[in-house]
Amino acid sequence: MRTLLKVTCPVEASNKAVADGTMVKIVKSVTEKFHPEATYFLPLDGCRTMLFVFDLKDSSDLPVIAEPFFSSLNAKLEFTPVMNAEDLQKGLANAGVVK
Repeated sequence: MRTLLKVTCPVEASNKAVADGTMVKIVKSVTEKFHPEATYFLPLDGCRTMLFVFDLKDSSDLPVIAEPFFSSLNAKLEFTPVMNAEDLQKGLANAGVVK
């Protein structure tokens, strides 16, 4: 299932992780394991924030993805199922809304 992962890192913990290289290691590990179709980095609400769009193949992958962010960055995570335009069109057709 296409999934959006939003990772919000508190400033103090992420400052340390940037300085000691932990942030780069975690991002590299996640991108190598789950091959996101898109990855974005932005400041949001005064915190470092990362957005990953990837295919969540199995719910048992959630701890594999989440734990490094929790334990090393004290991050807050949100996993949200998302669709692209093609998925939306297919879903609306399946719902009988469009043909």
